Amino acid sequence: MPPRNIPPSGTKGGFTQGKSDQITTIEMVAVVLSLLWLLGTALFFLVLTPREEAGGSALQFVIILIAVFMPVAMIWVGATAARASRVMRDESQRLQAAIDAIRQAYVSQNQAGGFVMDTSVNQKLDEIAAAQRKTETALTTFSSTRVGQPEPRRMIAPPSTEASGDDQVALPLGTPAEDMQPPLERPDFIRALNFPENPEDKAGFAALRRALKDRPTAQLIRAAQDILTLMSHDGIYMDDLRPDMARPEIWRRFAAGERGRTVAALGGVRDRSSLALTAARMKQDTIFRDAAHHFLRLFDRMFSQFADTASDSEISELSETRTARAFMLLGRVAGTFD
Repeated sequence: MPPRNIPPSGTKGGFTQGKSDQITTIEMVAVVLSLLWLLGTALFFLVLTPREEAGGSALQFVIILIAVFMPVAMIWVGATAARASRVMRDESQRLQAAIDAIRQAYVSQNQAGGFVMDTSVNQKLDEIAAAQRKTETALTTFSSTRVGQPEPRRMIAPPSTEASGDDQVALPLGTPAEDMQPPLERPDFIRALNFPENPEDKAGFAALRRALKDRPTAQLIRAAQDILTLMSHDGIYMDDLRPDMARPEIWRRFAAGERGRTVAALGGVRDRSSLALTAARMKQDTIFRDAAHHFLRLFDRMFSQFADTASDSEISELSETRTARAFMLLGRVAGTFD
């Protein structure tokens, strides 16, 4: 957490006191102008103007007072207004700086609080991906080694009568690892797209481990992990979003290829701060923009296949996952639902 700014001595709440009692340039200019005007009027009325008789002296005295002191009063009114404007401008700048500091501290605190969870989850995901790559490498090495070796003809046994009646088909050694895996269950698929809640979520990690063995699902999960990590740098977390959930039939229309107002409800994210930060990042950061479009394409392709066999309840569960919320946020910013 970043250190807090401690107001210096003689201040209250971070705003300087006592400046209003100091003489500034505005007062000095006003004093100089006032003295010059008084000196000029004294020179005009006492030296250059000849003295007249006492008749009508009262009216003349009032006119002289107005001519002498009215400009002085106007000078000090202008000086007071200029100083008030300067004080308000300074206070506005200090207030804006304080707001920016509070926002920066809030974002830094959120990033520091979510860094531990993000690090542990990323470590688990990296371990699972490394184990999967080791398994696929071992299978590939084994199959290529065995296929490259010529087998003696005397080692090949002719098929027996019982074996010929069996319906089992022997898989060749070059069969990809994903073809030997059982199909991914929909509950595990939905659970994996939501990612583990915390490092102690064993069921979430187990579902994620099974999902990473399915190649298309693994691609989507890695794309979602990348975009969620990039958005967390701006303090955008899917748990903080509370989007308006669309009905399952709207999701089905989107899966069928409909666009426009009929599926506009899918962009139910209303958080203005998250929308503004994401839109600015999409315009300025090419890496973020490429990762977002890659994620949107994979999610669109996945959901089109998922909606064919999924029930309404399963579609509702999927729409509440962190991956689906990221799709709703990025889809609205990118204009996917237009």
